[in-house]
Amino acid sequence: MPVVAATTSPPTALDRPGGGAFTLVFTALPALLRLTCGLVGAVVALAVRTPPVRVALLLPAVAVLTVWSVWYAVRALRHGASGPMVAGDVALTTATGLAIPWLVAPEVLPGEVSWVAVLASTTVINAQTTAPACWSVPAGVLVTAGYATGTTVAGNPVEARAHAMTLLVQTAITATLVAVMRRRIGRADAAFADYQRLAREAVVARAARDAERRQNRDLHDTVLGTLTMVGLGAVAGPSATLRERCAADLRTLAALADARSAPVADPVALDDRLRAALARLPDLPVTASLTPCVVPADVAGALADSAAAALANVARHAPGAAATLRLVEDADTIVVEVADDGPGFDPAAVPVHRYGLRESVIGRMATVGGRAEVTSAPGAGTRIRLEWTGGD
Repeated sequence: MPVVAATTSPPTALDRPGGGAFTLVFTALPALLRLTCGLVGAVVALAVRTPPVRVALLLPAVAVLTVWSVWYAVRALRHGASGPMVAGDVALTTATGLAIPWLVAPEVLPGEVSWVAVLASTTVINAQTTAPACWSVPAGVLVTAGYATGTTVAGNPVEARAHAMTLLVQTAITATLVAVMRRRIGRADAAFADYQRLAREAVVARAARDAERRQNRDLHDTVLGTLTMVGLGAVAGPSATLRERCAADLRTLAALADARSAPVADPVALDDRLRAALARLPDLPVTASLTPCVVPADVAGALADSAAAALANVARHAPGAAATLRLVEDADTIVVEVADDGPGFDPAAVPVHRYGLRESVIGRMATVGGRAEVTSAPGAGTRIRLEWTGGD
């Protein structure tokens, strides 16, 4: 027999993940670079104290630079590098470069390997990674000028030109690299923000559609169902049953409105809910077998309302058919079955605009993580199986 089944899957944020990662990397690396340079530079600076190095100037200079390096690293790692920190780093390095004649021995000055040369390189690189280009590039030029001036005064213009060129290249390359990375990361974050916005809009739209579908299901199973029965001629003339059904429809709609504004209810007896559904169809002969069981209120509502919609279909489309309603609990799975021996139908041939089984049964079960299976064929009756597994 043809089968129509529906199941549900579980539903599936850093505002700027790229920018956050960029900030983290380009805060930690400069901090560690400054700390390493400061500690190693202090050892190297104190290792060579031959004239014209002035020990009385070298010792306090090394002490100040070491303390600064440690403080800079700790502060940057905890709070990030601020503008005043970058300015202080550039000022100290520039002053150290100007003091090269009294801090660096002539024999270790050539080759761009003196501790001041390493300090200058570290500072220009850190400035490009932690400050905007409008400030970091001039800072790199200032450090370069201080180093070149101090080295020239120390009597080594060749070293001054060589390392000045190195410092300028380091400034240009690092500034360009950081600018490109910031631009690309900014685009990625903008795309991610757009995705987040669209995802939120989709959630809101889906919630609106779900609310509309719930409303349509409720109307279909109450007022529209009653009007359909009247239109099909199932009720002739004045009818106490019709009045009772209309009153029950009003009570159901009022209860649904109250339920949506009320907090989540405690678990309820599903068998009682199914008996209440049967009571709304007094003219339909149904053989019921209901095992007592308790489920969450929303699940009970979905199962009972789906079963009621299935029974209403029997009364509407298979008058005179014998119907059965069965409720069983198998381990963690709750099963409700509605069957009849009526004329049956071909589920695959049901028009798309027909709302009954698609929304009132299958769609309603999907909202609570359950499953609905419809089995029918012309001349073979209809069986609707509703399943819900605890924890779904």
